[in-house]
Amino acid sequence: MLSAEELREFHLKKYDREPVLFRAPGRVNLVGEHTDYADGFCMPAALNMSTLITASLADDDNLTIYSVELKKQAIVSLSSLGDTGSGHWSDYLAGVVRELQKAGVNLPGIFITITSNVPIAAGLSSSASLEVATAGAILKLAGTKMSGPEIALLCQRAENKYVGAPCGIMDQFISANGVAGHALVLDCRALSASASPIPAGVRLVICNSMVKHSVAGSEYGERRQQVFEGARLMALRGPNVRALRDVTLDELNAANNAGEIVDELVFKRSRHVITDSQRVLDLATALRHGELGRAGKIMLEAHASYRDDFGASCNECDLLVDLAMELPGCYGSRLTGGGFGGCTVSLVDAAHSDTFAAALHEKYRNKTGIDAQYFVCEVADGLHEVLPK
Repeated sequence: MLSAEELREFHLKKYDREPVLFRAPGRVNLVGEHTDYADGFCMPAALNMSTLITASLADDDNLTIYSVELKKQAIVSLSSLGDTGSGHWSDYLAGVVRELQKAGVNLPGIFITITSNVPIAAGLSSSASLEVATAGAILKLAGTKMSGPEIALLCQRAENKYVGAPCGIMDQFISANGVAGHALVLDCRALSASASPIPAGVRLVICNSMVKHSVAGSEYGERRQQVFEGARLMALRGPNVRALRDVTLDELNAANNAGEIVDELVFKRSRHVITDSQRVLDLATALRHGELGRAGKIMLEAHASYRDDFGASCNECDLLVDLAMELPGCYGSRLTGGGFGGCTVSLVDAAHSDTFAAALHEKYRNKTGIDAQYFVCEVADGLHEVLPK
């Protein structure tokens, strides 16, 4: 990944235009998976892994994109953007431009250069960081302002409609609104968030299983439909149920015992969403009081629910969690992100974090032959402009 100054110089040399520069982070979710589109709670944290975007105005009507890491260029006509993408990697940027056009933000032509160190298809929201950084840069060029939540909603629409990935709001929200040193307890119905401090004596250690996943894949969409079906069935019991956010575990169990939920998988998916949303509130309380043992237990319970009730883990990620819990200094570990591969996140005593990460990497490689990526992470701010030095 290029530094901000290196990216600025690269862009200036390539296009002979002084750019604006925006940074948006990837994220890790501590707990609360697939709760966002159920109007529930989740607890993401923005990471110091990020996407940097430089952007400047062009003389034509094209969106010209160059990716430093891919070493590839894409050119998209801004005057003929449709409402759905073509399946190309440029869709993530073109979709944001299309949503901005719908919002009345129009630019004649744009040069964009990208550099990023957020791993792709690892469950750390590389796509959201790309979308949010793009939105920030284009809004700056257009002289238009949007709030962080507004940017998140616009980027979510771009991914849902243009890219065709049925993601919830969490990824874009934390990338746009993250607070350094804090996770956010995000109420996905109200689109409000409170900052929850990460205790100074712990680190978040992320390990990439190297098993790729895609939010646009069939498993993600299938789980989403099962969650919606659970909400539909529970709404038959009472008119106030708009989503699983409005259902208690006791109510779900009662409906299941009464034979009102015929499909066992719909029941289990719904149970995961309801319990994981509650775990968000429980984890925030535990971290606020410095109860790290309890926090770790909540993370392990979340992983078991994700694995057994939601069916979204894999053998490699289960192994990473088991290996993590054998190592000194680890309070808890779980699969994070959309599921079906990607990364685990472990809550680790700061004094052990570096040795923990190296040992986990070695043990996983010895067991699987996979040379995994690992990161001892800092919790960073969300979208912001990077000013030239």
